[in-house]
Amino acid sequence: MHNTLPLLEKIAFPAVRRGALHTLQINVGYRCNQSCVHCHVGASPHRTEEMTGDIADLALAFLERRRVTTLDVTGGAPELNPHFRRMVSAARAMGVRVMDRCNLTILEVEGQQDLAEFLAAEQVEIVASLPCYSVDNVDRQRGKGVFDGSIRGLKRLNALGYGREGTGLVLNLVYNPQGPSLAPPQAALEADYKRVLRDEHGIVFNSLYTFTNMPIQRFGSILISKGQFDGYMELLQHAHRDENLDGVMCRDLLSVDWRGFVYDCDFNQMLDLPMPGAEGSRVHLSDLLDAELEGAPVRVAGHCYACTAGQGSSCGGALKKAAE
Repeated sequence: MHNTLPLLEKIAFPAVRRGALHTLQINVGYRCNQSCVHCHVGASPHRTEEMTGDIADLALAFLERRRVTTLDVTGGAPELNPHFRRMVSAARAMGVRVMDRCNLTILEVEGQQDLAEFLAAEQVEIVASLPCYSVDNVDRQRGKGVFDGSIRGLKRLNALGYGREGTGLVLNLVYNPQGPSLAPPQAALEADYKRVLRDEHGIVFNSLYTFTNMPIQRFGSILISKGQFDGYMELLQHAHRDENLDGVMCRDLLSVDWRGFVYDCDFNQMLDLPMPGAEGSRVHLSDLLDAELEGAPVRVAGHCYACTAGQGSSCGGALKKAAE
């Protein structure tokens, strides 16, 4: 796989500084039941990296000590980590909002048959990847049969109340482009998703998040192989909007890897661009229990243009100001 970091480090990006911390995003491991072309993590069934119980406990202690309001759990398929459920339950007992980055097909994996019911009982917000509402496009990007499995998963979640008004069970979907292009306007695409999924499958959901594909890991490597990397970077840079800088997720989020090391965002984690510590050392979550983060510089490179291009892109979809 081609490493895009040497190319990205040559591209200048405007300085960004941290604001108040609202979200702790923890990557509990890179193992997944799928292996998707667009995956910026490079997750697959063959990955073995996995967060231990000690690091899970540290993350919970950090939440409580720093009074962080949101825990965003990702992977891989985060539900495969043996500590996933106790982390979720402990965070919810603190009154923390918990988001699960769910690929939907995990609901049918052996040993996860009661996962949907668990998430509903804990009132976990589900952010589910569905890169298109067409079977051909989804299966091309994520593997044969994934679309049908995703539809079954969505129907099961709907039956539990997810995505339905008045239940408090939030179900948001994620779209990302099929190739080296920017996502369509989020509001219009959300309307299309809601119409097609309702009319063809009887499925409802709350919101659609549009993501811009990051030029890293598998997707970045494919761009290089096809001679499209430079063109895609030019597209992102030309579409950059300075007003998006105030809303980028790295300003109020910390990303933690399976070992407990800290990054400014999940994408920096996948590029192995850690938050710098004293004398170039890596910062561990245990170092930040009482540290002041507001005003600290964010580590940036060329890939950051994927977050500021056009309507912007974040873990919560298009940036609010740009999408309005």
